Amino acid sequence: MSESINDSIQVLKLVGAKRSEAFSSIGINTIKDLLYFFPRTYLDRTNIIQIDQIYKFIRNGYEGEVTILAKAISNEVLRFKKKSILKVVFQDSSGELDCVWFNGVSYFAKVFKEQEYFALSGKPVVTKFGHIQLSHPDFDRLDLEESQEFFNTGKIIPVYTIPKELKKTNISDFNIRRIIQQAVNNYSSRLEESLPDYILHDNNLMGIVDTIVNLHYPAHHELLSKARHRIKYEELFYFEILVALRKNFIKNQSNGSSFTVRAAQINKLLDKLDFELTNAQNKTLKEIREDMESLRPMNRLLQGDVGSGKTIVALISMLICVDNNLQAALMVPTEILALQHYSVIRNLLSDFDIEIILLTGSKNVRERREIQTLLDSRKNAIIIGTHALFEETVKLDNLGLVVIDEQHRFGVLQRFKLIKKGKSPDVLVMSATPIPRTLSMTIYGDLDVSIIDEMPKNRIPVKTYLRGKERLPKIYKFINDKIDEGSQAFIIYPLVEQSDKIDLEDAESNFEYLKTTYFVNRRVALLHGKMSWSEKETIMEQFSNHEHDILVSTTVIEVGIDIPNAAVMLINEAHRFGIAQLHQLRGRIGRGDKESHCILVSSKEYINSQFNENINLEYLSPAQIERYKSSIRMNALIKYNSGFKLSEIDLKLRGPGNIFGTSQSGYPDLKYADIVNDSELLLTAKTSAFDIIENDIFLQKEKNFLIKKTLKSNYKNNLAYSNIA
Repeated sequence: MSESINDSIQVLKLVGAKRSEAFSSIGINTIKDLLYFFPRTYLDRTNIIQIDQIYKFIRNGYEGEVTILAKAISNEVLRFKKKSILKVVFQDSSGELDCVWFNGVSYFAKVFKEQEYFALSGKPVVTKFGHIQLSHPDFDRLDLEESQEFFNTGKIIPVYTIPKELKKTNISDFNIRRIIQQAVNNYSSRLEESLPDYILHDNNLMGIVDTIVNLHYPAHHELLSKARHRIKYEELFYFEILVALRKNFIKNQSNGSSFTVRAAQINKLLDKLDFELTNAQNKTLKEIREDMESLRPMNRLLQGDVGSGKTIVALISMLICVDNNLQAALMVPTEILALQHYSVIRNLLSDFDIEIILLTGSKNVRERREIQTLLDSRKNAIIIGTHALFEETVKLDNLGLVVIDEQHRFGVLQRFKLIKKGKSPDVLVMSATPIPRTLSMTIYGDLDVSIIDEMPKNRIPVKTYLRGKERLPKIYKFINDKIDEGSQAFIIYPLVEQSDKIDLEDAESNFEYLKTTYFVNRRVALLHGKMSWSEKETIMEQFSNHEHDILVSTTVIEVGIDIPNAAVMLINEAHRFGIAQLHQLRGRIGRGDKESHCILVSSKEYINSQFNENINLEYLSPAQIERYKSSIRMNALIKYNSGFKLSEIDLKLRGPGNIFGTSQSGYPDLKYADIVNDSELLLTAKTSAFDIIENDIFLQKEKNFLIKKTLKSNYKNNLAYSNIA
């Protein structure tokens, strides 16, 4: 045995060619890959209860989950007409417990063999016959030796996720432990340290070998905690090193454009507005102006809640650019939003000597040639477009400013393609999906951050309600009453058309139904993403001009649509949407001088009143959060209008997700750390990383050689993004 961590996992016992191929399909090719395949959880005697204790738990009002370790003693499939139920009886030294499965009966009947041991987790109930029962519990299989060691020595047993690719090769819970234990015993000592000694010492971190061993087979919880701390710190440290490198690359550039800001043009635009800018908008504009006057290219994130006025700030920034005889590009995620911006900006700048150009994917070849000719001849132009902007055939040689709206919807390479069309243009990225300030300082550490934390004056907060489907007739009457008062309404559905696969309401069939029943005397229009560009353009313009009373739509209107007269929004199947999406949809109303109403409609099973008054996730178990996610999301919308507050709840509900993913930021995915629960550690890692790069930008000092080596070996692809805004 060569005992190199770069050996193929096929050198291990129980791993043949087929299993090696299965591991490879989930990204595990070498021993090192396997060593970094950590358990999803651990079985520990302190977390296990005896079956006879469950009665006491239930009598005391406990409604959470329990975990037991027991042996399967019987396995029976019960048949009731067309329905089959699997009942498995488990036994430990204190008693017996029933587990039932209503789905996948034939599969689970083969899994739970008599005399085999399992760890089972679920919410217990007492049946009418007095038996304790778990329905569809989570489970992990143990072999006899493991179960005996567990009870006799108190050993902590690792539990690994087994993807379907591995299950197909009959890799079970206990033999994946055997495979990984071989790797840990024979190869972990060959691991090379990836953090310098001074980082380990200053942060009291465990060495890499001890870390890997204790993440797989911890002797006790204190060692497991230290190992987890080390692996999280390392991940966050290198994440922040990459952020610091990008920040310094931008900071040290001086080949951008220095813009001259002329107050006359800006004041001319402000005089045309029917509102005054808020203090937060003026503060943000001051920060942007200072950036644009500098030779260093601007690289700024503009955060603001839905309806806070980011667009006018971006327009003034673009006006500064074109007033210096350069072009400004505004990139947005959808054609409808592009059209909305185009119409508004063209109207506001109608008496300015500025060309306003719209470029979307639906433009044909002839139209694109005409647009390119215009771009070549007009140096001071504002180009508004979708993904079509960064196509290779589009030339923007005079590009001075790039504004990216809803930046999270574009991958970093897409943004890079657009930015590279100019010669170090200023960059302003905007987001209406705010995140807490501390996290924005770390996630967007390479960007200067401006926040519009003030809503326009006289803006009336939208009232939000949660109603069951049985209330729809009364809701339709309410909409009719509001139309009689002169308002318009949105009615949103999750699907365009009926589906055999998903039992959800759709826009097309409900449009036909509503316009001939509840809204027979109203002007009702339909809008969805499958329509042609010209159809969407016509309908939006008609709705904006109040030629329709009601717009039945999908989430295609989620961002940017601004209809001040729309004062009612009905969102059907609201449980199907996330918090950010519901908040964005709600943001399409409440933009005028009327009180606005957002009505979330859902099935009874998702309406849980206990979350109306107090949405404090810290008091809920992970299982409760998972069970009541939809209720919590919808009731959060009722309680809060602040996007920043809602974003905190959203992060706790769904976790960080792909917020760091390479598709969005050019950074590595976080596998071990959690930006919500590990925010303090994230700030500590950031402080160290930024200090190192500030004082040794090229990592030339001997004490930082290991950092450079680790970056080149583990983060080579991510380094390519270090100079992309």
